[in-house]
Amino acid sequence: EVQLVESGGGLVQAGGSLRLSCAVSGFTLDDYAIGWFRQAPGKGREGVACISRRGGSTDYADSVKGRFTISKDNAKNTVYLQMNSLKPEDTAVYYCKRRTMCGSGLIVGSWGQGTQVTVSS
Repeated sequence: EVQLVESGGGLVQAGGSLRLSCAVSGFTLDDYAIGWFRQAPGKGREGVACISRRGGSTDYADSVKGRFTISKDNAKNTVYLQMNSLKPEDTAVYYCKRRTMCGSGLIVGSWGQGTQVTVSS
C-alpha cells in the first residue's frame, strides 16, 4: 500500500524552525517528485515546495523561498522540509504528496492527515 506519513509539526515561535518529515512506503521514492503542500484554516491548499524525482532540482513558493528547504533521503524513504524563520502566516496543516513532476505535474493519490504547524507571534 502506498503511504506517505507526515510528521514533525508542532508549535514554534515566530523566527523559529521545524523540520517536517514525510515517510513513504509502497513505492520507490525516486520514481516520483514529492511536493509539500499546506492548508490554513479557511484557505485552499497551496504548494510550498517540490523536489524532483532524482532530487536534482527543487521548487518553492515565493512565500517560502529562502526560508524553507526540501530534501530527500532515498535510503531512508523520507522527504524533509526544513522550515526556518517561521512566520505566523506559515501556520497550516502540511501535507506531502507524490507528483508526476514538479511545477504543473499531477498530484498522485489521496491526501493524508498532514502535520500541524503553528507559529505563534
